Amino acid sequence: MQVIEYFSCDRPEYWLSQIGKSDWEAGKFLHELLSKKILSDIVGEHPKVLMLTDGDELISFCTYSEKDDIQPTPLTPWMGFVYTFPQYRGHRYVGRLFQEIEKIAKAENVHDIFISTNHTGLYEKYGCEFYQMMNDVNDEPSRVYRKHMDNDN
Repeated sequence: MQVIEYFSCDRPEYWLSQIGKSDWEAGKFLHELLSKKILSDIVGEHPKVLMLTDGDELISFCTYSEKDDIQPTPLTPWMGFVYTFPQYRGHRYVGRLFQEIEKIAKAENVHDIFISTNHTGLYEKYGCEFYQMMNDVNDEPSRVYRKHMDNDN
């Protein structure tokens, strides 16, 4: 298995089609944003779309970006659009994506990464702590988690 980044991979059209197979509304929205080449209009400049792959199989994906669905807010950066295909769930594959995001964040001297979700008990497994309730762009309450980076290493 390996983590690849959508904007720098050698087959973006193929991986876009795989993201499009997501059965999740937010995954379909990510597919639409990538198809229309407007992701950065929504999440800020220079987003990354990380994909955990096994050969030609897309296992899991997420974004790492300046903004997510909690706007406006001074909190940044965000891990968003976190999705694992049903047949791969239960193996903590999202942890591989977290490891990559942590490497990026440390290289950027980021101290905290934020995640907006309605899940409870998922992100805690990866060292995230509940931060606070905030309203998303649809004015719906969302749980915001924070992953603190130990940048002393």
